[in-house]
Amino acid sequence: MQSSIQERQSYVHPHGAPARGRILMVASSPSVSGQTGWPIGFWAAELTHPLRTFEEAGFEVDLVSTQGGDLQMDQYSDPRDASGYSAHDVITLGYLQLDRFHAMLRSTKPLTEVNASDYDAIFLVGGQGPMYTFRNNADLQRLFVEFYESGKPSVAVCHSTTLLLEARLSNGTLLVDGKTWTGFADAEEAYADQAVGQRIQPYWIETEARALSNTTFKVAAPFSSYAIQDGNLITGQQQNSGAAAAELTVEALRSAVPAS
Repeated sequence: MQSSIQERQSYVHPHGAPARGRILMVASSPSVSGQTGWPIGFWAAELTHPLRTFEEAGFEVDLVSTQGGDLQMDQYSDPRDASGYSAHDVITLGYLQLDRFHAMLRSTKPLTEVNASDYDAIFLVGGQGPMYTFRNNADLQRLFVEFYESGKPSVAVCHSTTLLLEARLSNGTLLVDGKTWTGFADAEEAYADQAVGQRIQPYWIETEARALSNTTFKVAAPFSSYAIQDGNLITGQQQNSGAAAAELTVEALRSAVPAS
């Protein structure tokens, strides 16, 4: 007699429960700032803080990058850096003790090799790298718009919101047309420039966003946790807003699942 038993093994998240879904996180591959000459990449807290939120909520997370390969965090975002700038970031420090986190940063797939239909949401990690690697990135624009037009939570934080200055829907209109959103504020750029004694970024996102018509760009107090959800577009102001943006993402995903 043929057995009717069927078995399936699914991803088990760190707490031992089956995954609730899959989230795609996209980070910048390593680059060099044309403004400062610094090596740049992703801001650690903008990966680790949302990652913690997603994992504790039971979601599987895959990390890809603009070009693929090994990733590099921005120096000042590393809590082990001699500057002490991010020494308070115990969440990142905790992840740095995990072999699986280091494995996540190695040999990432390029974003062109992922299928949006395999994921429930997309989350763009910020940092200094996106100002160069996300801007004018047609492949990333297409991927983000595919998630957005499918009604899935589409999330960008800090400098990764530079993508929204250009991303257009399939009908040709800007994705942020008629939307309220946030990103790294001019006041925060001015503070960072003063702290290091030079201009850091080649352009400022808030200035560029406010030059767009029919969109509302809002910011809260400098370096406060601030995230906005407008439909399935979710944005966070800066590195202290990643967890807030992730929490909105989790809430959106949970509300999309019919009650049993």
